[in-house]
Amino acid sequence: MPAGRPEGGWRAAGRGGRAGADRATMPRMLPKVILVPIDFSVNAEQALDHACALASKLEAKVHLMHALVSPPSALQVALTEDIIENLVKGHVEALENLVRSRQGTASFGEVAVEVGDPRDTIVAVAKGIDADLIVMGTHGRRGLSRVVMGSVAEDVMRNAPCPVLVVREKRAGG
Repeated sequence: MPAGRPEGGWRAAGRGGRAGADRATMPRMLPKVILVPIDFSVNAEQALDHACALASKLEAKVHLMHALVSPPSALQVALTEDIIENLVKGHVEALENLVRSRQGTASFGEVAVEVGDPRDTIVAVAKGIDADLIVMGTHGRRGLSRVVMGSVAEDVMRNAPCPVLVVREKRAGG
């Protein structure tokens, strides 16, 4: 028998070293609720594909959401409730199309479109659905563009109530 291995081999043990310990008291380690923020970029769809692959192996449910960025206050006057409502409906339909195109790959939950800053809405939706994992794309900006644009993924990682898996954009030839 290899050194360090107990007589009779390894066995699964919960808290207190008892096999089959009360699982209700153990933290949930494998995600069952996965949130995927979608900005309708190619990178976001790559992140969705990663989430679907994970969900199928872990028997998890994938929830999609989009943050409809609030316009600056000067423009809000020009945007009526009807225009915003139509934008939300259009984005919900686009999310539902993404779900339909991947229907056989994973189990899906609700889709949501929230109006607000993506950093805040992603974290709020994750808390609202009790997400175990957020899978999101990043554009990998560097230098001045990152300073100006910021990093939504980085901000979400700092404030999320759960782990965040960040999927970098696939570049041509890599």
